[in-house]
Amino acid sequence: MAINRRKARELALQILYQIELTQQPANEVLLLFFSYLYPQKGLEDFTRRLVYGVKEHQQKIDQVLRQYSENWSLERISAVDRNILRIGIFELLFCPDIPPKVSINEAIELGKKFGTEKSAAFINGILDKIAHIKKKPMERNS
Repeated sequence: MAINRRKARELALQILYQIELTQQPANEVLLLFFSYLYPQKGLEDFTRRLVYGVKEHQQKIDQVLRQYSENWSLERISAVDRNILRIGIFELLFCPDIPPKVSINEAIELGKKFGTEKSAAFINGILDKIAHIKKKPMERNS
């Protein structure tokens, strides 16, 4: 289960990255990934949950990201780190079934695998601040 969720997070990152760069609709990119690039079964549900959740709440997620990434504009954060952070923030704010420590640790691992040598510490710092301050879903604070 944990390995499948880790792989689903990796796929969600790749899909969100492609959506951001190509401006293709999420459903088209998901179809491409699951039909041609990664036809393995068992990952689709959680991957879709992450991709659609980030896209649905992206305005709120980016608002939180701007607020907690002091001295970093959203545009200055690399596309990889930005999308890892979006996944992590989505999990922290909108997935009460996932423990915050798990969300943060998984985001750090994504940063180590796909980001730069400084990505993991950067991601940890931002998500840790959000986890300590934002305990309830954003929708309750709106």
